[in-house]
Parts: sequence; structure tokens; C-alpha cells
Amino acid sequence: MEPEPNNNASGSGNPKEEATLKVPSKDPKKKDDKKDEDLSEEDLALKQQLELYVERVQDADQGLQKVALESMRQEIRTSTSSMTSVPKPLKFLRPHYGTLKSFYETMPDSDLKKLLADILSVLALTMSAEGDRESLKYRLLGSEGDIGSWGHEYVRNLAGEIAQEYAKRVNEEATVDDLIELVEQIVAFHMKHNAEPEAVDLLMEVEFLDLLVKHVDKANYKRTCLYLTSSARYLPGPDDMSVLDIAYTIYTKFEEFPSALQIALYLDNMQHVKQVFTSCPDLLRKKQFCYILARQGISFELDEEMCADDDDREALQEIINNTKLSEGYLTLARDIEVMEPKSPEDIYKAHLLDGRASAGASVDSARQNLAATFVNAFVNAGFGQDKLMTVPSEAASGGSSGNWLFKNKEHGKASAAASLGMILLWDVDAGLAQIDKYFHSNDNHVIAGALLGVGVVNCGIKNDCDPALALLADYLDKEDSSIRIGAITGLGLAYAGTQNEQIRDKLSPILGDPKAPLDVIAFTAIALGLVYVGSCNEDVAQAIIFALMDRSEADLGEPLTRLLPLGLGLLYLGKQDSVEATAEVSKTFNEKIRKYCDMTLLSCAYAGTGNVLKVQHFLGQCAQHLEKGSETFQGPAVLGIAMVAMAEELGLDMAIRSLEHLLQYGEQNIRKAVPLALGLLCISNPKVHVMDTLSRLSHDADTEVAMAAVISLGLIGAGTNNARIAGMLRNLSSYYYKEASLLFCVRIAQGFVHMGKGLLTLAPYHSERFLLSPTALAGLVVLLHACLDMKAIILGKYHYVLYFVVLAMQPRMLLTVDENLKPLSVPVRVGQAVDVVGQAGRPKTITGFQTHSTPVLLAAGDRAELATEKYIPLSPILEGFVILKENPDYREEA
Repeated sequence: MEPEPNNNASGSGNPKEEATLKVPSKDPKKKDDKKDEDLSEEDLALKQQLELYVERVQDADQGLQKVALESMRQEIRTSTSSMTSVPKPLKFLRPHYGTLKSFYETMPDSDLKKLLADILSVLALTMSAEGDRESLKYRLLGSEGDIGSWGHEYVRNLAGEIAQEYAKRVNEEATVDDLIELVEQIVAFHMKHNAEPEAVDLLMEVEFLDLLVKHVDKANYKRTCLYLTSSARYLPGPDDMSVLDIAYTIYTKFEEFPSALQIALYLDNMQHVKQVFTSCPDLLRKKQFCYILARQGISFELDEEMCADDDDREALQEIINNTKLSEGYLTLARDIEVMEPKSPEDIYKAHLLDGRASAGASVDSARQNLAATFVNAFVNAGFGQDKLMTVPSEAASGGSSGNWLFKNKEHGKASAAASLGMILLWDVDAGLAQIDKYFHSNDNHVIAGALLGVGVVNCGIKNDCDPALALLADYLDKEDSSIRIGAITGLGLAYAGTQNEQIRDKLSPILGDPKAPLDVIAFTAIALGLVYVGSCNEDVAQAIIFALMDRSEADLGEPLTRLLPLGLGLLYLGKQDSVEATAEVSKTFNEKIRKYCDMTLLSCAYAGTGNVLKVQHFLGQCAQHLEKGSETFQGPAVLGIAMVAMAEELGLDMAIRSLEHLLQYGEQNIRKAVPLALGLLCISNPKVHVMDTLSRLSHDADTEVAMAAVISLGLIGAGTNNARIAGMLRNLSSYYYKEASLLFCVRIAQGFVHMGKGLLTLAPYHSERFLLSPTALAGLVVLLHACLDMKAIILGKYHYVLYFVVLAMQPRMLLTVDENLKPLSVPVRVGQAVDVVGQAGRPKTITGFQTHSTPVLLAAGDRAELATEKYIPLSPILEGFVILKENPDYREEA
């Protein structure tokens, strides 16, 4: 046994160098001595034991080597199971890492060599230099054994090294098969140990997400999918879509169909939607799917494959067509006891203000009456009764209804007649019956209003006998342009998102008609944009492009011309790259509108995607200081920032900050668009700091900025009855009592805040802010674009553009129904939603809750959960209509 000490001596020179590399400042010898003094007897024994193993490993006798390696492995394994501090064996083996490494190189290939490679792989966890990836190197050279037995920290470290190695190999185009085998083991380990996010991250790094599907099980699929869907928002395309596809596959595998359907809608993949219907046999669950589809506002035809029985299919189609919406909304209103109609005076609350304002308010001007018409329409929206337009039957002999209509002048009558449609919102039969009387009027404006009213009543409700088309088609080619616009916008609202061919055949020719006035053409483009929203329909796009090219120089300067590019943009709403061909064509337009068109198309195409690069692009466009006349395109660029960034909370907060910078440095045309962008970002969600910014801007020296800020105050408080905003607007009404146009804006904003007596929301996002309803966003975008030029459009004779918000109006309710779809009152907890993505255990999803019985109102950021075990909800997200079925395992407590 002579050579052994010698052998050891030659080896022990090596770790000294190794240590000197690690800690060059101190002399390693002294440090070691000091260490030995501090150690307890137990540790000292362990240290000597390990040093003996290191010697034995280098022994010529294979038997001794094996025993030494086994013992060393045992020591390391038993201590790596907890990872609060560096385990003692790893600490004591530190000086010998180099020795073992160099000895490994000299060993012949054998099982022992693999065993040593395993140990080196674990030692490399703390020893190897940054970026060497030695842990992975030795793991791949080692035995194929169970990876988890070395502890979590080791597995985590390996996962990190695999990601780097994978990127390097892909660059060098080397093979990655051995890495993928290891990834499989790591993913299986993570999925077993509740570390789903880590498994997903690793698979994303190595671009092998498909492996996930076979590793998820009943226990962890929900958490895995939650992580997938949440991370999709932050991934660049096309990765985000593939991640959601995997989530869809997992949900369908575990028959979590409602969640699968939501992902299918997010992807806008009708094949997936169909598949959800065909793979689910249960009729009740299909009814719940139909409610989800109806809320998203897309038209969807069921066929025999999706539901074989004719009667059942008809019942399901009725739900998709939203025919029950009015009934559910009124159930909510009765439950909350707000059926009593309100008059505009109830909203203005003039008695709370000091003298001068209330004196000014009593003047009976046409402009103020028009404002009252809108306030009355918004506040009583969907309730079917009010104090100005609908009259109880005993006074039906022509009492006050007619009177109020004629308190409005000329084009004001159009909005007054259309307000009846808003009051009877979603109640098609009663609505058409009441509007009918205006069709016999001799006044063209009244007829135009009635036509628009028909569109408003039908908004979001589909009907097999197409009453809107039947009524409005005859008026499309009348002489009078206001009647034509009424019929065109009516069709646009009634058939938004349906991609109805008949409407295209009727409206497209108007775009090419050389005799048609500009306003008719502008509204035709918007109506077609709404009907074909997000469809990328080439025929419609071409018709609008030709209409734009035919415009004369003088026309191109008109504010209404700017609605044409918007109609074109709506065709590509949220469709990202699909807009590129059209955007190229738009570069050939007259330079007066070229840039405007480019910004509008981009902002629509990337709306709701959260694409950071596009936000930067828009900010870049806003940074330019241009002379008057050539800067109109900056308005849509500012709105574009909001449209793109509204996709998720983080981007939204960053966008609000960026917009505040624009206020400080931007020119007037940017400053007047910023409040509108803020209004869109926080729509129906009054955030205090945004409210304060808008309140400051509402007193701005520039009238246009002030008007935009006032309207936006209305938008952020829309349907919330927010007392603070209501107070601000009351004070503004006394501040601006002499300025008719600003006072008009204040009134409109008051109507928005109290919309539907506080039961409605304008937020286009629903299903816990996951899904974006394209028609709702389209309605808001049209309104905001119109507000970019208040004087010409909203304060001119096109104030009925305000009715486009009807596309975004939805009850902000949770209405639970039983298996026969009759309202069923159950206790629910409503509180602030908490983000629980990637959290351990089963964290609470809501905080600060109160228990109510349904139907209940949900504010922005609220979430509900059932407070009883007696029923099982058929949708995981409690919003809108939710079907409950009885829980078969429920037992009453004695």
C-alpha cells in the first residue's frame, strides 16, 4: 500500500489550486486550519470520513471504489433533501472537487465512472464556475437514475443549465435529443411536486410544450392551465397562440369544457368552438356554453352535429341570440328595486348647487333639451319606461311623448326618436311596437331617428326573422341623407359582428355611389366595419379603399372622411399581421389622409394584444412636433396606445404613465386625445389617479381638451354611479353654465355615469378580464374617434354617434339560473379578485368579500364565488348568466 499516500499527495495539490481560484484573497491553508477548530466532533468525524472516501475512490481496487462511491452518494443524498443551507457533505467535499474531476478523466468507462459522474454533477451545484454548466455535463455522462432523489435544488439548477445549453446547441444546429430526455424527467418531477410553473417554463425554454399534455393529471391541470393562459399575455407571437392551444388541449382532455371554450374564443378559432360543442354530450352544459357565446357577442349557428334534437337546438340558438338578455336584466333591476324611471333632473341634482348654476339650468334651449334626451336615454336604458318618451297607457292619446320629441330642433329630433330604442334596449318586440308610430311622421329627422332606434333596440340580439333588415332596407336609397344615415347606422348596430352577406350587398354599392354625400359614405364605412368587425373581409376592405381613393381634395380635409379609415380598421380589429396588405395599400393614398389611415389601421389591428413594440411605435409618432394641418394622425396614435395596452393590467398602468408624459410635452392635438385614451384604459373602472388627472384637465384652458376630459370622466365612471365623479360633474355644470357646448358634454358625462341606473358596464373585457368582445370595443373606438373632433361631429349634427356605445353596454351582473333557466337565488361571496397564478397550495381567489344573494352586481375587478355547497355552477367564472345544477353529494346539516 506504499503508493497510496503518494497518490493522495499528488492529488491534494490540485484542490489547493482549485481553492485558490475560488478565494484568491486569503491563504487557503490558514482558512482550513481555522475551520477545523470550529467544527463540532460530529462534523469533524464526517469531514474525515469524506476525505477517506475521496482517497478510497482513487484506489486501484474496484470493490473499494464502489463502496466508497456508494457511501459518498448516501451521505450526499441524505443531506440534500432539505436545502436551507449548503449541505455539510458538499461543504467538506469542496476542496476535493478538482481531485475527483481529474481522477474521473483517467477512469476507464464503467458503471463506477457513471456513479462518480452523478456525484460530480451534484458537487458542481456549488463548485463549478458560472456558465460552465458542469452539473449538466456530468449528469449527461452519468447513470440514468432517478433525478429527484438528489433534491429540488439540484433539479432546479439542472433546468437552468439545460435552457442555456439548449439555446447554444440550437445556434450551432447540434442535436438536442439527450437534453429532451432529461427534460422529460425533470418535468415529470416538477409536475409531481406541485411546481407546475417551473415545468412550463422549462418546456417553453426548450420549445417542447407538447410534452406537457401527458404529464398533467386531474390534480394539477387547473393550476397548469392558469399559468399557461396568464403567461400567454406576456409572450411574443406566435408563441402566445401555441401556449393557449396547449391549454385548450389540456382542458378538453379533462372535460373542463367552459374553460376550453373561453380559450377557443380568445383564439377566435371557430373550429375549436365547434369541437367543444360536439365533444360535450350534456345539454345543460351546452346551454352554459351558449351563454358564454352570447356574452362574447359573436354570431354562431348550431348545426345537427353539435346538437341533434331540433327543439333543443332551437332552445340553444335562442340563448346564443341573446333573446333572454332583457328578461334577465329586468330581473336584476327588480331585485335591486330600481325599476322607478328617472328623469334628467334626478341626475343633474341642480338643487345641490348654489344659485347661479341652477338659474342658468332652467333655460329651455334646444341644446340643453338634446342633452336631456341623451341623459334620459342612458339612465333608463333597457328599463322600458321613462318620464319623457314612453307614456303610461292612460295618457296614450298623444300626451307628453310627442311634446318632448318636438322640444328638440331638427337633427335633435333624430336623437330623441332614437332614444326610445335605447330605453327599450334588448326588448325587440315592445321596442319595435313603440317606435313604429314615428315611421308615419312627416318629419325626415324623426324617421331617421326611428330607423336608428330600431338598430339600437336590436343591438346584440339576433332574430331569425331579421326585423331590423326588413324595416330598414327600404330606407337605404331615400333622397334625404339623414334618413339614409339613420337606416345605415341602424343596420350597423343591429347586425354588428354578424358578417351578414345581405347587409354587405345592400351597403357596399353606397360606397361606390358618386352622388352619395360624404356623411352617408362615412357612416356606411363604419356600419360595414361593424358588421364585419375582425373578419378581414377583402370585398368590404376593397369597397372602402376605393371610396377613400375617390374622395376629392376638399373632402379629405373634412372630419367625417376620417371615419372611412376607421371603418377599414374595424375589419382587422385585433387581427395583428392580417392588416399588412391593406396597410401597404393605404400608403398610396393622398398624403392628407395617408398617415392618419396608417395609424388607424395599426391601432385597430393590434387592439387588445398588449404588443409592446406597437405601443413604442405609437409613442414615437406622438413625439413629433408638426405644423398645423399635418398632425391629425397623432390623435389615432394616442388612442392606439390605449387600445393596444388595455390587454393586461401591467401594460395598462405603464400606458397611463406614458400618457401623462404626453400631456406635459405634447402639442394641443395630442393633449385633446390623451383624456380619451385614459377614458378607454379605465372604462367603467374609475381609478382615483386617472379621475384626478381628468378632473384637472376638465378645467383646461383649451376647450377641446376640457371637453374630451369631461366625456372621459363619464366613460371611466360609466354605469358605476360613482359618487365622486357625479360630484365633480355637478360642480363642472355650475362652472360651465354659460358655455353651451361644454355644458352639453358635462350632461352627456352625467348620463354615462348613471347609465342604466348603475347596472350597466361599458367594459369590453369580460370573463375575469380574459375575453375581449370585438363588437363592444368597436363601438367604443367609433365613439372615441368621433370625439377627436367634438365640434364637427358630437356638437355638430352627428350627435347620434353617441348611441354607438350601445354596442358595449352589458349588465354587470351575476344572475344564477336553475336547470329550467329560471332565476334562482343563492348566496354568493363577492370580493376583490386576487391573482393566484403560480401560488402554492389552494389560495383564496377573492379578498374582502361580502355575502349577498343573487342576482348581484359585480364592479370592475370583482369576482364572485358560491357560498353554498348545495349547487354546482356549470361555468368556472361566475359572471352574467350562470346555470346551477344541484349537487348530488350535498347533505343538509341537521
